[in-house]
Amino acid sequence: MNAIRLKHAFSATAALVLLSLATSALAQFVWLDEKGVKQYSDLPPPPSVPNKRILKTPGQSLPRGTTEETGTAAAADADASADSKPDAKAQPTIAEQNAAFRKRKTEQAEKNKKAEQEAKLASNKAENCARARANQRTLDSGARIAQTDSSGQRSYMNDQQRAQQNAQNRETLSECQ
Repeated sequence: MNAIRLKHAFSATAALVLLSLATSALAQFVWLDEKGVKQYSDLPPPPSVPNKRILKTPGQSLPRGTTEETGTAAAADADASADSKPDAKAQPTIAEQNAAFRKRKTEQAEKNKKAEQEAKLASNKAENCARARANQRTLDSGARIAQTDSSGQRSYMNDQQRAQQNAQNRETLSECQ
């Protein structure tokens, strides 16, 4: 019998301790920070927070007919309308966000295509310059150079043709440097 009374007394004591902890948890400050996010703390909000953003202080309940969520939304709406500037831009809609995303994606695709074309042109130019350098070495070597005409006949380059080819090749090489 004493064990049962002791058990009930212990349960009642534990319930009172838990109840006192729960009431101390109610001693909180609730306010909205500059981004509109609800902050909870057992310490008062910083002095930079205006009074209209403080939603709850210890010992003060929310206004009648409002819950903490609706009070927060009402305070946030009131604060947003008070802080809003006439030229402030509203948040974009989903359709506007999608259109902006598609535009960025298209621009990136065009940029990638242009970069690919430039890389291809640079590669072709490097190959042409390498051929022109090899051709110049052959022209400078003094060796006889054979050419094939349209009928398939082979002929050798004379000095005038060599000088003309050398001038054209040097012009091409000037663009390579």
